[in-house]
Amino acid sequence: MNLSRTGKWMSVALPAVAAALLIAGCHGGATKSSGILIGEYGALSGDTATFGTSTDKGVRMAIDEVNSKGGVGGKKVQVKVYDDQGLPPQAKTVVTKLIEQDGAIAVLGEVASTNSMAAAPECQKSKVPMITPASTNVAVTKTGDYIFRTCFIDPFQGGVMASFATKSLHAKTAAVLTDVSQDYSKGLAAAFKNTFTRLGGKIVAEESYEKGAADYHAQLSSIQAAKPDVVFVPGYYNNVGAIGRTARSLGLTVPLLGGDGWDSDKLFEAAQGSLEGCYFSNHYSIENKDPRVQEFVAAYRKQNGGESPDAMAALAYDATKILIAAFDKAGSPADGDYSSEEYRAKLRDAIAATKDFKGVTGDITLGPDRDAIKPAVVLQIHGSERRFVATVNPKDIPL
Repeated sequence: MNLSRTGKWMSVALPAVAAALLIAGCHGGATKSSGILIGEYGALSGDTATFGTSTDKGVRMAIDEVNSKGGVGGKKVQVKVYDDQGLPPQAKTVVTKLIEQDGAIAVLGEVASTNSMAAAPECQKSKVPMITPASTNVAVTKTGDYIFRTCFIDPFQGGVMASFATKSLHAKTAAVLTDVSQDYSKGLAAAFKNTFTRLGGKIVAEESYEKGAADYHAQLSSIQAAKPDVVFVPGYYNNVGAIGRTARSLGLTVPLLGGDGWDSDKLFEAAQGSLEGCYFSNHYSIENKDPRVQEFVAAYRKQNGGESPDAMAALAYDATKILIAAFDKAGSPADGDYSSEEYRAKLRDAIAATKDFKGVTGDITLGPDRDAIKPAVVLQIHGSERRFVATVNPKDIPL
């Protein structure tokens, strides 16, 4: 059953999710007598539900691991999860509930930048640390000093794809198709245009649409007339599949490029082969031979019936592990009260001090702006697979 817009506690229909929700009591869930309660919010239903479900699986896997080793300071870590349906007002509502009613002492989420930006002020106001695994819009962490991210930001991601377009695909011209209802898409489009032009390229067409659009013929016809070498589509998978089909039906055959919002198996279903050979930036590749990546992939598949972890799952796993490491660094409070403002400040400081954390998605250092400094990968679509093409480090991109 999905969460209503009033913000009631969600009863998740997915058995795997329901089995993993460890429910603590109201406001005192992190006090002396019980475990350590953290909150999680995300789109477990709605247009971008694969983002939320993948994130939840990554969070649960990390928590299962720490609890199997005795938890934190001898206390089990508990997580309470709410579905925000991918809607900014709902994100704000459920995070407020996590803080004010449930007593969560830290919050994980969201994926969509617009939703993180709606909820982050509630965490900042209440001095509750929030870590977003995957919100890349630069404005997210500007909310305040209790807001963190474990992913790269759009100026870097947009720069990665602009650099790849010019240096690897030898593109001289590009068109951009932006979802103007999403801060993620707008920020990524701006970053791509900035770097592409700085590298000598020319933007020959700019078109837009809004979330839930049913038709893209007019925009793509205009783009086709401009004859670009590539088309940058910084949207979410639920729109990109239809955009790909429409582009190919119009005879627009140049490569489509995108960002991490493409990363979902649902993209391949919707695209029906129209994105074959196209490229997008992402946070990691399951083809990476690093032992820590392969160990994570194997463990995730075992826990999730053979399903391979996408980037949202990997990022959520890393974000949760960074939070757990911060609990260890902050130490146990003398009075056993993890929920106090004093302890949350110590936890905030411990998260901020993250340096060279060995994550599945790369070595992670949090800079003074609380953004992760880390590499990106470029993947190419082949059938229903995302094949590794290149790793791009921050020093390689002119920001």
